[in-house]
Order: sequence, then C-alpha cells, then structure tokens
Amino acid sequence: MSAEINCALLLAAGSGARMQGSVGDKILAPLHGRPVFSHVLRAFAGSKALTIIAIVYRDSDQRERLAATLNESSIPQEVIWVQGGEERQQSVHKGLQALPSDASHTLIHDCARPLVSTTRIDQLIATVRADGAACLAHPVSDTIKRIASAGEIERTTLEDLDRDRLWAMETPQAFWHRDILQAYQYVHAHGLQVSDDCAAAACLRIQTTLIHNREPNPKITTAADLDYINWLLSSRH
Repeated sequence: MSAEINCALLLAAGSGARMQGSVGDKILAPLHGRPVFSHVLRAFAGSKALTIIAIVYRDSDQRERLAATLNESSIPQEVIWVQGGEERQQSVHKGLQALPSDASHTLIHDCARPLVSTTRIDQLIATVRADGAACLAHPVSDTIKRIASAGEIERTTLEDLDRDRLWAMETPQAFWHRDILQAYQYVHAHGLQVSDDCAAAACLRIQTTLIHNREPNPKITTAADLDYINWLLSSRH
C-alpha cells in the first residue's frame, strides 16, 4: 500500500480590500512579533501527517516576501508555489490543479486565520480519512434573523432562524483530494459562485463532518481584528 500524500493549500492571494489600507498586506502584517503568515506556516509545518504545503500567492512581490518568511522557518514538507486568481474560488481551483493527481487528502486554509493549531490540523486529517470531508466550525451564539430582501433594513419583516441548527464555518476545510478537485471542476465548468469549499463539495452532494472548534480561530477582515488577535496571542502566552 502506497503512503498517503496529504496536502495543505494555504491561500494568501486575497486583496484584503476591507482592511481599508490600514496595512499593505494583511497576510504579512506583524502579529505578536511575527508576520501573520508565519503563524499559519508554523501550525501546518508542525503536522507530521502532511506531505506537501502549497502556497497560493497574489503576485511576484508578495511571493518574494512570503518566501523570506518561509526561509526563516524549518519546513519539513515539500513546498509548492501557485499564483492565485482574482477570486478565492479561482485560487483554490488553480491550487488544486497544481497538486499531485494521486494526492490523498487536501486541507484548504485561509491564511487570514492565523490561530489555527497543529492539533486541529491533525484532527481534521484523522476525520477526513474516515468521513471523506471535514471542517472546523463553531455553533452560532447570537440570535440570527433573516430579512425579506437583501439591503432593506428599514421596517422589514424579521424571520426567526433556529440557532441550534446554525454553525459558523471556519478553515481549514479538508477533503479527499479527488473529490474536492472534481467539485471545483464542476463549479468552474458551470460558472457557479460558492461561499466556501464545503459549498463546492455540496454541488456534488458530498457530506461534511463538522468538528466543533473550541479554540478561537477568527479571520482577519478589518484592522480591529488584528488588535483582537494580538490580544488573544498575548493572553495565550
């Protein structure tokens, strides 16, 4: 029996438009003394179950700066560089195509989530081996209402949703490689827009196991998120 080829697809190509110019590149922004990307890389490099780390970058300048961070770390896995597309799903599709066709499983992660831990990465790999698809997530604690029409918030009807059935999706999201590649090929061929990788998998009716992540794993979207994550790291240390 051949050895597993487990891959991590690290997405760093996003534009970060919602940072409103507060930092040049949120993936390279300083976070507790190191770039955001360095925190992500350390977590994935720590997993002995991973064979390949593919880094999806935006342009040559960003690749050079990411590579400088890479050179400062000890990475036992093979590293592959892939230039991303204009949108996230295009970057994922290009990244999946660049991985070996005989890859076993692939974890897809937004580098804007720098607090993911090696423990959770290994838990995802163990779960995807058994179930075929898995994702970190956490239950929604807020009361969520749905409005009748997007953008209309004045004097509108508010529809109650069952909070017990609502989960906030995180990354990494993990799949059998052949399944998620086929799913993104389907999305690309039919011109679909998907919100995340689990949504792409759902296009082929692939069911996903949710792993309740009790560790904070927020996404950097605005400048305030950087302050919050810095505080979380300070508390952790």
